[in-house]
Amino acid sequence: MSRSAPNLAKEDLDAAGRVAKLASGYTPLPGIPDEFIGADGRPRAHWLRFLDKLMEFSAVDMSRRFATADRHIRDTGVSYRAYGDTSERAWPLSHVPLLIEAGEWREIAQGIQQRARLLELVLADIYGEGRLIAARDLPAAAVTGSPEFLHPMHGIKPPGGKFLHIYAADIGRGPDGRWWVLGDRSQAPSGAGYALANRLVLARAFPALYRDMNVERLAPFFEAFRLGLTSMAQRSNPRICLLTPGPFNETYFEQAYLARYLGLLLVEGGDLTMRDGKVHVRTIDGLKRADVIWRRIDSDFADPLELNARSRLGVPGLIDALREGGVVIANALGSGVLEAPAMMSFMPKLCRTLLGEDLRLPNIATWWCGQDKARRSVIADMDELAIAGAYGNPVPGFASSQPLIGAALTAEDKHRLAEAMTERGVDYAGQEVVNLSTTPVWYEGRLEPRPFVLRVYAAHTPRGWKIMPGGFCRISGRTDARAVSMGEGVHSADVWVLADKPVEMVSLLPTGETVRIRRIMGTLPSRAADNLFWLGRYLERSEATLRLIRCLAGRMIESGAGTTNSGSGVSKLTSLLVAWHAAPLDTSSNPMALIASALHGDEDYGSAVSLVRDARRAASFIRERLSTDTWRLIGDLNRALAIDVHGPLAEAEAFERADAALRTIAAISGLAQENMNRGAGWRIFDTGRRIERGINTCRFARHFASGDAPAVDLDVLLDLVDSQITYRSRYLMGVALNPVRDMVVLDPFNPRSVAFQVEKIDKHLETLPLLSDDGMLETPRRLILQLAAEVATATAQSLDNEKILGFEQSLLGLADAIAARYFLQGPHVARADKSSGLA
Repeated sequence: MSRSAPNLAKEDLDAAGRVAKLASGYTPLPGIPDEFIGADGRPRAHWLRFLDKLMEFSAVDMSRRFATADRHIRDTGVSYRAYGDTSERAWPLSHVPLLIEAGEWREIAQGIQQRARLLELVLADIYGEGRLIAARDLPAAAVTGSPEFLHPMHGIKPPGGKFLHIYAADIGRGPDGRWWVLGDRSQAPSGAGYALANRLVLARAFPALYRDMNVERLAPFFEAFRLGLTSMAQRSNPRICLLTPGPFNETYFEQAYLARYLGLLLVEGGDLTMRDGKVHVRTIDGLKRADVIWRRIDSDFADPLELNARSRLGVPGLIDALREGGVVIANALGSGVLEAPAMMSFMPKLCRTLLGEDLRLPNIATWWCGQDKARRSVIADMDELAIAGAYGNPVPGFASSQPLIGAALTAEDKHRLAEAMTERGVDYAGQEVVNLSTTPVWYEGRLEPRPFVLRVYAAHTPRGWKIMPGGFCRISGRTDARAVSMGEGVHSADVWVLADKPVEMVSLLPTGETVRIRRIMGTLPSRAADNLFWLGRYLERSEATLRLIRCLAGRMIESGAGTTNSGSGVSKLTSLLVAWHAAPLDTSSNPMALIASALHGDEDYGSAVSLVRDARRAASFIRERLSTDTWRLIGDLNRALAIDVHGPLAEAEAFERADAALRTIAAISGLAQENMNRGAGWRIFDTGRRIERGINTCRFARHFASGDAPAVDLDVLLDLVDSQITYRSRYLMGVALNPVRDMVVLDPFNPRSVAFQVEKIDKHLETLPLLSDDGMLETPRRLILQLAAEVATATAQSLDNEKILGFEQSLLGLADAIAARYFLQGPHVARADKSSGLA
């Protein structure tokens, strides 16, 4: 679908060549992107206007803005995974948007609206009366042969009668300048969240350019989509969930991003359970009804009881809930059947049958080989076609996951493929070879043409189908690409639909006149509570390890300067780091090698870098609940520690690295204290921190404040719990055992003491929701009250290691009790037992 550059007049070449002046000096384009040239063979006016404005920036300013965009992507964690990746990749944003003028966009939008209406009718017929098959407008084998056709869903009419709630089509520009549909996305279309992220990043880098080009806003589309989901529910204030496969899914960032942007509850299959024909979310407050589920898992994995029994992503009994009308699923289970290439071959005829119209946006020519005439034609013209699996699967008998280009096959492969198609043609489809149109990308200081595919989205609303004014554009790194998926060398571009006049600023936030004021905190799923709790614990555990490292490095500096006799303190610090598995045993005789390993070594699970990675992993599971600043700081901390160090560090360098990491953790704690709403999520997070701090303080006290502790050990303890200044101001004498023990363990006014942590935990547990209205204390609350009484009645004179160990073990037992009560997972999850029943 590419066009060769036409013969342009000199003034047209000059106009198109303006793009080369964006760097210092003049560098001619190696080729002119197809998007620059209109159907009349002349440069498109909107591209010339864009390039004129772009040229107003100097080369230095341009580079700085591009770097700002890239840095924003990295700092905010915009990422994805290609299939098979074990770690996330930074999002590859192209710095130049794809531009589409208003008139052309109206034609695209009308075509997408028509196709969405058509596919809704087809889907309703497939799982309903089956008139299309009965009238032979649609072969039965083209439908039932697809693994995405779900027999248990036949005859189930979704609430509201709508199967599709969000639909997307991949389109490309043809040789005649028209747009063609390359594929339908009806299962669980991805990319809309990335389109939103692209917009926010690029508009931030070029705010004036974005405003002056009159770019249509994306917020109204998402607002309409959310309204459409809300209108399908049976309750006036429905609970809408986004069902994700989990944090290791290729597009998990997008799912978390959309959940936060739209105010949806991000859940995994394990968060949901069936009760009384309805789906409920497992929360720390018991079971709460899920009214609408926007799924991002494939249909076959949605219910292991009636579909794929091996699935761990779905909800057992979900299809029963659909039969009883107890939940709305967007999109309906089984809607992926429309994505098959076999179905595409019948779309022109189905459009005329169901709508009485021709397709406004034709799809690429496709022939399903389950019909004799089509099969013979495909075999005869194989050199001019691409051969695909009929149902979106790889071509049977070939290793490639992509369609096969007939002209590129060997004679032997062609013969083998023809025989297979003759024997079982229903598994194959022939398609026109797609040569993609090109759009400009910024590459090494100049613009170059690259092939692209545009995904356009449609959302069902009470007023009909709403089209996103833009979309998800994927750009290939190769000039001859025929298909584009997010893998090596592929970038994504923002899509600017240009209005004829200035565009009004739109926000997703409702106005004060249209929303009822509420102060009730949202639902906290038990899985999210679990991760918040462990995020707090891992951050606090990281802090304790870093304090040990900083203290050890400081003692080594003082020892080298001859200012103190720190031998005993150094020995105990190194032994404690080894005991905590922060460093291997064989480094204990070399404190500086031990420090390097405890800071940056990932062989031991207790090292600072290992603990920070654990914290980041817990945070990645609840990204929709964390602010951008918090996520950025956690990323900064991970990058600062995840570096290769060969050999011991210098004492001052080790001190500075540990101190810098502690400052970052302090910033994270400050954000949590100042910015997190005082809801259940904050209380669970802070409870995790307080429990871990109390445990670590007990361990510090047992090691450095035993009955025969010398002054140097007591001084180390005060340093570890950051109480040196308080102690010196309170006691004019030198360090003594009982005053130190009292300040570190029993002083309720010291924010680092065990008593202070116990008091805070008690207040949190008192405020957290109860499962029962019977007035009885729940186990965590009973345990904390017992511990609070023991700590409050203890005295420094009676305090010894055995009693401190008892406090430590009580805190460990409390952590287990909190997990058993609030992190309600598994088949025996507790249900709410309140007068109001299940909410």
